[in-house]
Amino acid sequence: MKGSQAGRGTRVVLHPTAIVDRSAELDDGVEVGPYAIVGPSVRIGADTRVGPRVLIERDTVVGSGCSIGNGAVLGTDPQDLKYEGERTSLEVGDRTVIREFATLNRGTAASGRTVVGSDCLLMAYAHIAHDCELGNHVIVSNATNMAGHVVIEDWAVISGLVAIHQFVRIGAHSFVGGASRIPQDVPPFCRVVGNPSPKLYGLNNVGLERRGLSADFRQRLKSAYRILFQSDTALSRAIRRVERREELMCPEVGYFLDFIRNSKRGIIT
Repeated sequence: MKGSQAGRGTRVVLHPTAIVDRSAELDDGVEVGPYAIVGPSVRIGADTRVGPRVLIERDTVVGSGCSIGNGAVLGTDPQDLKYEGERTSLEVGDRTVIREFATLNRGTAASGRTVVGSDCLLMAYAHIAHDCELGNHVIVSNATNMAGHVVIEDWAVISGLVAIHQFVRIGAHSFVGGASRIPQDVPPFCRVVGNPSPKLYGLNNVGLERRGLSADFRQRLKSAYRILFQSDTALSRAIRRVERREELMCPEVGYFLDFIRNSKRGIIT
């Protein structure tokens, strides 16, 4: 059931203590738990469960099949002194799980929105700041905090208690170890850990194998990694060395090189 009367029909389940703004849109199968608040201009997709004491403040889209845990807070104002009340949004994809007391802010005028993709897992007390963009299948573990404008690409795994600097980009299929401080970009397919000075610790071999990436690709990537990060060659020259090795090149290795070449904050090495 959609529209301003969402939640009044038999196919949407509202706890008697829940508060749902009349402008909110709730699709069939949505459940809203005790003392939850769903504010104005919120849209919630089919079969999503909103747990007890959840606040979805405003201007937020949540996809279908999601689960939002006790006390999570979505769609609140960005924590940015430049924010002047402009209309911005938060978008969450399908089948994403948001656990207890996670906080997700809306965007600012810089991008207009904060985005979390589909099939993500945001664990308890994680904070997704204004203008961040998370891809699909991203895992953000307990009490990880990110500043504004962070980009985390598909299949990245961020362990617990990680602090991520604003404007950092974390590449696809990468792994960030627990309690790390991340002030620069994390290259795709790699493992990074450390605080205060994080370091590269090779490729994320376990993750790449689990996701079915071929042995041929993993071998090409391993050879490229050695040239880039385990030789005495400057990184810009090492990129050109890899590109000249035709037997190493494939779309994924090309993406690996482009990510490093286009980094604006510099790469953790």
